Amino acid sequence: MRRSSNGALFWPVMLAVTATDIVSKRLAVSWLVPHSLPRDVAGDWLRLTLVYNRGAAFGLNVGEYSRWIFMGLTLVALVILGRLFLSTRPGDVARVLALALVCGGAVGNLLDRIRSQDGVIDFIDIGINEITRWPTFNVADMAVSFGAFLLAWVLWEEDREAAGEIAPVSAAPVARESGEV
Repeated sequence: MRRSSNGALFWPVMLAVTATDIVSKRLAVSWLVPHSLPRDVAGDWLRLTLVYNRGAAFGLNVGEYSRWIFMGLTLVALVILGRLFLSTRPGDVARVLALALVCGGAVGNLLDRIRSQDGVIDFIDIGINEITRWPTFNVADMAVSFGAFLLAWVLWEEDREAAGEIAPVSAAPVARESGEV
């Protein structure tokens, strides 16, 4: 896979994540009215509950300018992710996939912030009872979380490889003096 072919994986995945996020949020807004009313999908542990998050992950809020601050931070993150993509070795599928997932999710949530001051649309609600619930999230959040985990793992492996702790994945077997491979 040549460097330019990294885009053959990156762009379709990034656009698919963004499109899936947009469509799922539109469906949530039209079907889950009134908002904040939980609807059981698989018992109590999986529900759909429409909420608007003006903050960031886990409801982190930095005041009345949260929308603008998080839009700016997202743009900075996208520039950094773009630079990581440009420095990605040809054929590094895991790294390209991770970057595409994070970028697609970031764009999905950024579009919500640009579109409305109400905040990011969240609707996936998991947990048990009312006490042990995970913060409500969306498709973009899942993509960012999975992509960030994968990217951290890829970068950690690259650091280990650079430090000589592990052989590069593409390394050929070392020939012995006897001529064996």
